[in-house]
Amino acid sequence: MPSVDVVDLNNQVVSSLELADEVFSAPVNENLLYEAVRHSQAARRGGNAKTKTRHEVSGSGKKLWRQKGTGRARVGSIRSPLWRHGGTTHGPQPRDYSYKLPRKMLLGALRSALSAKLRDGELKVVQEFSLPDHKAKGMRAVLTQLEVADKVLVVENGENRNLSLGTRNLEGVTLVESKDVSVYLLLGHNQVLLSETAAKKLSEALAK
Repeated sequence: MPSVDVVDLNNQVVSSLELADEVFSAPVNENLLYEAVRHSQAARRGGNAKTKTRHEVSGSGKKLWRQKGTGRARVGSIRSPLWRHGGTTHGPQPRDYSYKLPRKMLLGALRSALSAKLRDGELKVVQEFSLPDHKAKGMRAVLTQLEVADKVLVVENGENRNLSLGTRNLEGVTLVESKDVSVYLLLGHNQVLLSETAAKKLSEALAK
């Protein structure tokens, strides 16, 4: 089982933590990581292309002239797709680009991402994020003390009001709960800070 040092907010080692081999020493499968990131990006993608149909364009719905007797082609509305400024037929509409990925693939990709972060020295376990106040200045000082670079993912297990408010306005710092950790977030940040309880939770949940 891999053993990691547990540090306090002063970056001093206070203990060690045994993590599950299946989660933090798993083989890094780059194909799984690619599929998981692609899956996340597809779910985030928004269908912005939109054309108006004849029911959505502006204009009266009144019949322009009588059906018969004028010698002209019959027409029912100025909003017809055949007319200038009329609606568009079969134009693009907003759509959902998300798709389902098998649960085993998602879990395998998550294990690969955590193992890669630990292998590359980009994962640190903090004993507890017990901040004295909710100010961003204090949280920035903590990050400096922990010697983490920009783009930091902070993972906490449960609600921590001071931590939530302290990281809210810090650029490049993302706070998530352990249940919301994803491959996209892990690979999108240079450093990962796990609270000790969050590390235990991930180790137990993903080892099943």
